[in-house]
Amino acid sequence: MPSVMSGGNPGTAHHLANTIPTVKHGGGSVVLWGYFSAGGTGRLVRIEGKMNAAMYRDILDENMLQSALDLRLGRRFIFQQDNDPKHTAKITKEWLRDSVNVLEWPSQSPDLNPIEHLWRDLKMTVHRRSPSNLMELERFCKEEWEKLPRNRCVTLVELYPKRLEAVIAAKGSSTMY
Repeated sequence: MPSVMSGGNPGTAHHLANTIPTVKHGGGSVVLWGYFSAGGTGRLVRIEGKMNAAMYRDILDENMLQSALDLRLGRRFIFQQDNDPKHTAKITKEWLRDSVNVLEWPSQSPDLNPIEHLWRDLKMTVHRRSPSNLMELERFCKEEWEKLPRNRCVTLVELYPKRLEAVIAAKGSSTMY
């Protein structure tokens, strides 16, 4: 199977699971977009303001293909994202159609998005560093993202078929993943 790159969920950026609220004394959070492959982590981008389809397409244009080159993926990778409206907007679909292979994604996908494990890992490592302001939080996120072990990324990609099988066996319900 080619490498799977995983985008974050900018359409659900306001959800607690997609923020990193680790600044002391409730000092705020940052919303991030990132992806990875079996080759390691790609670029990590802070999302400023409310995301729309044009902003999402620009993030892909400015970061995804360069990261694929940095990770030596060439053009042989499959991009995975959920069905957030920004991901399925006409301008996004057109850009993706001209640029990459996209994994078809079910509208309801319990336990399938492998990047959620990396977000959890990132939250834990950043939290241990106790950032004291938003600038420090963003810097720590970027530093720790780059340190995420390549073998962790490899494992998430290799386990993906088992995750699919588990969801099918559970008829769409939760699984151990």
